[in-house]
Amino acid sequence: MRGKRNALLPIARRYQALLAEVDGWFAGCQARSGAAVRCGPGCADCCRGLFDITLLDAFLLQQGLARLPAAVQKRVRERARTRLAELQVAWPAFGPPFVLNTMADEHWTEMPEDDPTPCPLLGDDGRCLVYAWRPMICRTHGLPNLDYSGECFSDLCCTLNFSDGDPMLIAHLRWHFRTVFQKELALFREFTQAWLGQPRNELDTFIPTALLIDFSRPPTPGQLPNP
Repeated sequence: MRGKRNALLPIARRYQALLAEVDGWFAGCQARSGAAVRCGPGCADCCRGLFDITLLDAFLLQQGLARLPAAVQKRVRERARTRLAELQVAWPAFGPPFVLNTMADEHWTEMPEDDPTPCPLLGDDGRCLVYAWRPMICRTHGLPNLDYSGECFSDLCCTLNFSDGDPMLIAHLRWHFRTVFQKELALFREFTQAWLGQPRNELDTFIPTALLIDFSRPPTPGQLPNP
């Protein structure tokens, strides 16, 4: 089944190139905004609780995890399994491949905002252990996602940023988000085609469970929601 995983790697590398573009946008916003953007190394206020990521993000996280020292990998996976055990108290049937879309939306799209549990990939120094492989949402969070056209993909902004003004009104924060998200979807469809044998538009998991998915073999049809 190593061939199945190897077939996914070129798609993941192209996704990384797209994520690098997102990083460029964020860095540009920081450069133009100065002290108004407080995001920086060691700030981990947003690295708490649970939020969903795509299975392509999950695969990329595993690539980053595999590059860490064995002892660190073991500790991270132990944290992930502990978090899974907590989730299975509420959702006993939640198991491999840990795809959230098999459950009713209200069970996982409205996670508690006051959950203090740190991400299992957060180091003791408050820095991400797999920063270069972190998901899309980790790269776009903190600033609103406003397209040049004015379309808003997210109006969320870290409360530490732009404390003296409304970031939704700042022109230099806008970017070609629609194009980027369309490219992300196209890559995700390629990824699911290569892994499952059919393209999908949406399959999500949480970061802790992302680290436990076996990408060396595709799940059975019964383990996934209907296309």
